[in-house]
This record gives sequence, C-alpha cells and structure tokens, in this order.
Amino acid sequence: MTSVFITYSADKLDQLTKRIEDCLGRLSEEQVWMRNSESENAVGNLVLHLCGNVTQWIGSGVAGRPDHRQRDAEFAARGSATIGDLKQRLRTTIDDASTIIRGLNEADLARRTQVQKYDLTVLEAIYHVVAHFAEHTGQVLFATKLVTGQDLGYYRHLTAAAHSEKTP
Repeated sequence: MTSVFITYSADKLDQLTKRIEDCLGRLSEEQVWMRNSESENAVGNLVLHLCGNVTQWIGSGVAGRPDHRQRDAEFAARGSATIGDLKQRLRTTIDDASTIIRGLNEADLARRTQVQKYDLTVLEAIYHVVAHFAEHTGQVLFATKLVTGQDLGYYRHLTAAAHSEKTP
C-alpha cells in the first residue's frame, strides 16, 4: 500500500503541474499577473506560492533541507517572473519533490517532521501538499477559463459512452 500512496502522490503532482503549464501556455504575460482587486491572487502568485509551499513541505519538511521560504514575497510579486520562468520554476520544483517522494519507504512515511510549526508524519505532509496543490490548481484552471472563455478539455473523455482512461 505504501508504494501505491507514493506513486499516486508523485503522479498526481505531475498531472496537476501539466495542467498549470497548459494554462500558462494559454495566457498572456498580462493575464498571468492580472487581478481584479488587491484581495485576489494572480495566476503568477499562485504558481510562486505552490513552488514555495512544495519546497518548504517536501524539500525541507520531508528531505530535511534548510527552509529559506519567503511566503509573503510569493503574494507580493507583481509581474516579476515571465511565463517561461514560472513554468521552469514549477517544473523544477515538482520534479525535485517527485524524486524525494518516490525515494521514500514505509518507515519514512511514519517518521515525524515539523513544517510551519506543525508536528506531523511525512505521510501527512505529502497528503497536505497534494491537497493544497490541487486546491490552487483549481483556482488556476478557473482563472484561465474565466479569462480565455475556453473549455480546457481535461475531461472530454468522460462524454464518450465508454473510455479506458485510468483515474490519475
């Protein structure tokens, strides 16, 4: 069961990353940093936030690396990174996190760690990251649909009478 959790977690982060990368490819630089009010986050801020969160929780909390996260800067950014930069940063972050996750075993998952003053198991940290990543991916997808007026097409296969796709 351990390998199922590990594989599913890494695969899910990769799938969600591909969707964010696709959304970034559909948006202009202006749209990536667009916000309707100061209380909203632009897609660019969400990408920076996801990179910071994954690096902190997986890189630091799971792998034991130093935590250099500056969370407030993720939300304060205003057009400071190009679409290409955001894609590269996101891909590098997720590839690293996936490697860390795939290298774990059952004993690792039960190990306790501390992240953001929370005391939890490595399994709980991974579960948190995947859920958090999925929540913000949904925001990126919604923003992309809102701005472009496009159906992103990720679930077109469900309209067919039968399909062979595996649940990601």
